[in-house]
Amino acid sequence: MDSTRFLTGQFLLAMPGIGDPRFERAVIAVCAHDVEGALGIGIGDTIDGLTLHDLLDQFEIEPGVAPDTPVHFGGPVEPRRGFVLHSPDWGGQDTIDVGGRWSLSGTIDVLRAIAEGTGPSRWLVALGYAGWGEGQLDSEMARHGWFNTMGTPDLIYDIDAEDRWTVAFAGAGIDPRLLANSAGTA
Repeated sequence: MDSTRFLTGQFLLAMPGIGDPRFERAVIAVCAHDVEGALGIGIGDTIDGLTLHDLLDQFEIEPGVAPDTPVHFGGPVEPRRGFVLHSPDWGGQDTIDVGGRWSLSGTIDVLRAIAEGTGPSRWLVALGYAGWGEGQLDSEMARHGWFNTMGTPDLIYDIDAEDRWTVAFAGAGIDPRLLANSAGTA
C-alpha cells in the first residue's frame, strides 16, 4: 500500500467555497489517516467565552502554572470531548505520536500535567474533532474542498488562531486572496 497518499502529520486548509460553514477558513491538524478514515483537530478557531481555566475548573483541577489560554474548536464531532495537541516531549496513558511532528492526547492526565507544570512544553487544547469515514477525505481531496500542506508544527503553537489559515497558505507559497471559490472543469 502506498502510504504517501495518507495525510497524517499534515495540515488541511479549507478552500474558499468549501460549502460547509463549519469549515470556512478551517485549519485542521491531521492526526490519523489511513484506509479506514481520518481524524483531525481544528486549530483555526477558538470557542468564544471558553478558556483552559474554565475546563480545568469543570474537572476540579487547580490551574496551577497553566496560562488561561483559549480553547479551540476542534471540530463538529463529539464537541464535548477534549484533545490536546502537544510537543512530543511528554507522553501519557493514551498519547499517540503524529508522524513524528506532534503528539495527541485525549485524557485528563495531560491537563493535570499542564496545570502542574510537568506536561508538554508546547500545547493547544481543543474540544471536538473532524472525522472522515473510509475514503471520505480522499474523495473530498479530489473535489474542491481541501488543500494539504506539510507546514510546520509552529503553526499549532506560535501563530494566533485567526491567522493560521492565511499563514499556512503563505507558507505553501499561495496567496489565498487569489483562490477561486469553485473548481473548474475541463
